[in-house]
Formats: sequence, C-alpha cells, structure tokens
Amino acid sequence: MEAPRPLNRRIADTIRHLEEDTDAWVATVDENGNPRITPLSFLWFIERIIVTTPQESPTGRNLVRNKQVRLAFGATRDVVMMDGTVTCYRAGAVPSEIGDTFAEKLWDARREREPFGFYEIRPQRIQAWREVNEIPGRTLMRGGSWLSQPAGWPADERS
Repeated sequence: MEAPRPLNRRIADTIRHLEEDTDAWVATVDENGNPRITPLSFLWFIERIIVTTPQESPTGRNLVRNKQVRLAFGATRDVVMMDGTVTCYRAGAVPSEIGDTFAEKLWDARREREPFGFYEIRPQRIQAWREVNEIPGRTLMRGGSWLSQPAGWPADERS
C-alpha cells in the first residue's frame, strides 16, 4: 500500500477526475425517503457539476424536490464522493453557456424529443480516498470551500 497522499495532492487529483471523467453515480431520495442511484454523464463547469436527465424521470423529480444530492466518481480504490445542493433548469430555460458547454463535451440534451432538465450541483462537501490509510484525511471540501490550495494552483484561482 502506498503512503497516503498529502491533502493538496488529493485535491489536485480530485479536480483532475472532475475535469477528465464523464460519468458519475447520482444518488437522490424520493418523497417517501426511498433512495435512488442513477448513472449520469456530467460536466465540471466553473466549480460546479452539471447533469441532465429527463425532467419527469424519477431522478429529475427527486433533484427538483429535494435540492440535495450525493455523487460518486471514479473506482472504489480511487473514489470521490460529493454532497451538493441543486439548482434546476427546466427544458428551454437552461442558460446557453451551460447547454452549449455540456453539448461540446458530451451531447446536446436540448435536442431530445423528451424534455431534459439541467441540474447544476454546487459542491458542499467532497471526500476522496484510495485505500484505508487515506480515510482519516478524506474530507477535502467543507461548506463549499476547499480545505487547502491544490498543488500548482495559483493563489488567486482558489475558490
């Protein structure tokens, strides 16, 4: 087992996942408290996650109703977990910058016959670990703020 990565290296690795990966597991809860987990493509866009799904799907309805979500990225031995708050854009109301950027990276959900909503997720807590020895320092973001500046990130770019 490798030694645990320092905090700033874990943050940099996490940002790399968010910039380069395309799919995440999105966990929501319905009106009866029943959990649901759905794989969705995502875009890391200005320190936010953007996902899209049919507005009337169970996941779309849950995102509108609860405004809370948990996402999982990566493999089980290199996992990133994110808790976030949701802003919803109904079909036809998504800001063009979000829709255009999502379409450039992934696909244009605005062209689907079924109305797709776009869901902007602002991270509130992010955790990441590879092995059991990284679990004690797994929290990288709390209250929407990174706990350290990532390696190689200029000070004026820290969110």
